[in-house]
Amino acid sequence: MRKYGVLFAVLALLLGLIPSNASARTRFISIGTGGTGGVYYPYGGALAEIWTRYVKGVSAVAEVTGASVENVKLVNRGESEVAEVMGDVAYEAYYGLGRFKGKRQNIYAMFVMYPNVYHVVTLKKSGIRKLQDLKGKRVSVGAPGSGTEYMSSLVLPAVGVPYSSFKVYRLSFVETANALKDGTIDVGIWCVGPPTSSIMDLATTHEIYIIPFSDEEVKKVTSKYKYYSRAVIPAGTYKGVDQDVQTVSVWNVAIVNKNLPEDLVYQLVKAVFEHQDYLLKVYPGAKYTTPENIVKYSPIPLHPGVVKYLKEKGIEVPERLLPEK
Repeated sequence: MRKYGVLFAVLALLLGLIPSNASARTRFISIGTGGTGGVYYPYGGALAEIWTRYVKGVSAVAEVTGASVENVKLVNRGESEVAEVMGDVAYEAYYGLGRFKGKRQNIYAMFVMYPNVYHVVTLKKSGIRKLQDLKGKRVSVGAPGSGTEYMSSLVLPAVGVPYSSFKVYRLSFVETANALKDGTIDVGIWCVGPPTSSIMDLATTHEIYIIPFSDEEVKKVTSKYKYYSRAVIPAGTYKGVDQDVQTVSVWNVAIVNKNLPEDLVYQLVKAVFEHQDYLLKVYPGAKYTTPENIVKYSPIPLHPGVVKYLKEKGIEVPERLLPEK
């Protein structure tokens, strides 16, 4: 993916699409996002616009990827400088846990983005009304390498619905919506910032039902995994969903390779918060993208460039978020 992003940036430079701050010394920044049916891709596009316009010598490109797990690996290898990931994936990747057991990834946090909310979606006509009903059904748990699939692999067993109890499909958000439409699957799972376009599109042509978590199921998940918390999808978020839906959520975080220069990361972070309006145009949930929320919700330590920016803003960085010495 990275090579295509660089080729696009070079072509844009030749065509005069990149502002005059671009030069022979331009630093190309690849941003790992997700599929086109979620929030990561447009959010990453807004980041690319901010950095290309306002950080001298930088040309940034948002790239379609398999999302969180793939993004961590891209940043770890230096194939992407920045990426958007779910907090649970970032935590286990940084500390070498779960699927990253014994393989700590070379990442730091840059800033927190917004909460991702777990959507378990079916069609009303299916008759599926609770999580236990997934057993024996055809379920898309998220694309391979995505944060949605990663979270599903933790959350569903925690509530007593292991992968072995249903037929597993691993589809992108758009593929999941289409598979629900044509009856290929019974249930699709998204972990995204609501509302998300692919579910909205599905709800315009089909009556959907978002399966709620019971109080006991929420407690099982949040007591086992501290980075998850209770959440509610408000009534009216999607067409035909007229009641609040209780579920669980996790914060999203932008990560960077540990080896990026301190001053570069400082300039990138500063530009994000000075031009937050670009993010808000793309996604209203970007209201959560604030300097204060970095120290409240970051699951892993921060890059030195971020620490420099926060100290400049008078925000105290807790010991747990300071970079390794």
